[in-house]
Amino acid sequence: MRQRINEGHQRAGVTLVDPATTYIEPDVVIGADTLLHPNVHLRGKTTIGSGCEIEPGVVVTDCSIADQVHLKPGSVLSEASLGGCCAVGPMAHLRPGTVLSGNNKIGNFVETKKARIGEGSKVNHLSYIGDTDMGANVNVGAGTITCNYDGVNKHLTQVGDNVFIGSNTSLVAPVHVAEGATIAAG
Repeated sequence: MRQRINEGHQRAGVTLVDPATTYIEPDVVIGADTLLHPNVHLRGKTTIGSGCEIEPGVVVTDCSIADQVHLKPGSVLSEASLGGCCAVGPMAHLRPGTVLSGNNKIGNFVETKKARIGEGSKVNHLSYIGDTDMGANVNVGAGTITCNYDGVNKHLTQVGDNVFIGSNTSLVAPVHVAEGATIAAG
């Protein structure tokens, strides 16, 4: 069955570097000119656009991925939606409710959950962004976390457009960072 599914995608213009180690469930839809490296797992009702590259060890479950997206090695995505031209990973974890608007960079060792990240915003490395509504063109420095849980309730972090958040910042929700703000490191 796996071979039959993989051959169907190959005939439709998807490149599988090593079909014997590529695992695609029956409901997955993949656009033409997408490249799948070895040990990729595509599960559930995942849809992937055209011109994407999915590198080794990536696991995608029930996600919607637009065109020209690059998923780097070891990344795990579940119930997330990615706009076009995004780059994720390596070793990123996009949990349910993550929405990348497009032209986003989610770097190594970044975890997101219920995060809406605006067009062109970047979370480059070693960060946790949860229960967050982030605007466009935001730069999030290394080691930034959203502290969204007070022990009883979860709260929303709001970040406006064109914000710069320095490295090692803890955003304690509920908090609103206004458009154009700059937060120094630490």
